[in-house]
Amino acid sequence: MTQQRLYHIGFGREDLGDTMPTVALLCGDPERARRIARETDGVTCLATLSENRGLHSYLCRTACGGTFVAATSGMGAPSLSIVANELVAVGMRTIIRIGTSGGIAEQVKAGDLVISSAALCRQGAALDIAPAEYPAAADPFLTVALARAAANLGIRAHLGLTASVDTFYEGQERSDSANPHLLRSLHGITAEYRQLKILNYEMEAGTLFKMGLVYGFAAGCVCAVLAERLVAEAVDLDVKQRAERAAVHVVLAALEALTDV
Repeated sequence: MTQQRLYHIGFGREDLGDTMPTVALLCGDPERARRIARETDGVTCLATLSENRGLHSYLCRTACGGTFVAATSGMGAPSLSIVANELVAVGMRTIIRIGTSGGIAEQVKAGDLVISSAALCRQGAALDIAPAEYPAAADPFLTVALARAAANLGIRAHLGLTASVDTFYEGQERSDSANPHLLRSLHGITAEYRQLKILNYEMEAGTLFKMGLVYGFAAGCVCAVLAERLVAEAVDLDVKQRAERAAVHVVLAALEALTDV
């Protein structure tokens, strides 16, 4: 199975060459995966592995000579679960989500990073991986490396808990949308999460963390904060670009320190 091109990601082990990378950087947005591969200082894109089903993926080399795969997970946990499963099948042993998120803690500002140590996992896809009470925790060694890399680079980052939910609008208590009628169970949920010391909302990390523990790969997550949900929903595109770039540099520095790439 792993020698052939897998159905969703569109590539197999034979496409990875003799270097056989074991690290994947996973983004929801195919353009972010492309930017990592083609526009990041110190990264060389060796090959486009696939553009199958919008799940763009690239074989990359770092300035230190190591290799990794920059891949697209698509939006949400169901899509991520498919991609992560197939990435493990072709040999990935470390998968780091580089995502975007909305900050809900007062100290988390637009342009900051959140490094997730664990997730409150409110995701249906994760229930097919492990029971609801099974922990959704990132790999501790990888998480510490990410936090140290951010500190060493002088990048403002917060280490802590993330809320992973399935929907962008209702599940994150957004009523200013096509559906203004939130379920009663969702009214006030952001304030409740804030009381639980949760830093941000996003849509994939909880399922990735459970998969890492069940499958046996190291899972991590770094998210660029695009908006402060206590203040406004508006996204400043310049802030977004800088924060995404900072997240990528943190991940690459952490991997260099771990000497896995």
